[in-house]
Amino acid sequence: MYNSKIIGLGKYVPENIVTNNDLSKMMETSDEWIQERTGIKERRWIVPGSDDTTATMGVKAAKVAIERAGIDKDDIDFIIFATLSPDMYFPGPGVQVQHALDIKTVGALDVRNQCSGFVYALSVADNFIKTGMYKNVLVIGSELHSHGLDKTTRGRGVTVIFGDGAGAAVVSREEDSSKGILSTHLHSQGEHAEELVLIAPGMGKRWVNDIIEDNDPDDESYYPYMNGQFVFKNAVVRFSEVIMEGLMQNKLDKDDIDMLIPHQANLRIAQFIQRKFGLSDDQVYNNIMRYGNTTAASIPIALTEAWEEGKVKDGDTIVLAAFGSGFTWGSAIIKW
Repeated sequence: MYNSKIIGLGKYVPENIVTNNDLSKMMETSDEWIQERTGIKERRWIVPGSDDTTATMGVKAAKVAIERAGIDKDDIDFIIFATLSPDMYFPGPGVQVQHALDIKTVGALDVRNQCSGFVYALSVADNFIKTGMYKNVLVIGSELHSHGLDKTTRGRGVTVIFGDGAGAAVVSREEDSSKGILSTHLHSQGEHAEELVLIAPGMGKRWVNDIIEDNDPDDESYYPYMNGQFVFKNAVVRFSEVIMEGLMQNKLDKDDIDMLIPHQANLRIAQFIQRKFGLSDDQVYNNIMRYGNTTAASIPIALTEAWEEGKVKDGDTIVLAAFGSGFTWGSAIIKW
């Protein structure tokens, strides 16, 4: 059995900054209202007509991660792409990355686990490497939310939260079993699937033909829906549980955490978990105030920034944790 280790990180966010004050010109909201509820000050939204897409942002982040890993693109022998916002309904963006990077005909897998997508994707990469099947796996989380949001007062409860961006990691074989990804932990609770959901277009209830034929301006099925308070209450419980699960499996205590990087869903959730685990500001990395919730991209973007700022160092115990639509949640315990 091998261990797996993250050897390269990269991120990409669009240049266009959308502030809370900018949103107040589109809908009935305010900077104070948004910050009080989410902690978000601004987010990045792709400008309509831009060349940026979910796949191309993933490619840009991947190029940085591969360069920092010190390997050639042809050393990549598998690609995993996590997103809820693919460029096309099918095929998924994993194959687009393979083509855009001109990588040989390696396998490409798409992960659809929304906010916990990167943790799920990292777990797949970790286990592929631990079994010896692959040596260098490219893991990407990328999202383009801004094109699919209801930018009116009706949709403000969701729209103000989300941003665009991508993060990537190269996960490689590590001979030292005391280093790298020590364990990953994944869970789901499908009974709450429609508490955080985008119903249409989907084969089950609302397909494209139905939307076109109805031509109903009041049809909200093709916009994201979130039962905010219910999601928040579940998130704080599951975050705590899955972090403790990872620590206990590795005979670690909360005092052993050097850096917690939570999915950037809501600053209030991260602050609640920080208080519960007695962590200082230097032990938790948050960037939601700058980027909003970038779903599957949030953890790799935050992990990349924390590493760039010297807050993730050799020998540190790093905890990644996420919760989101599905409900799905997960954690990863890493010895850097």
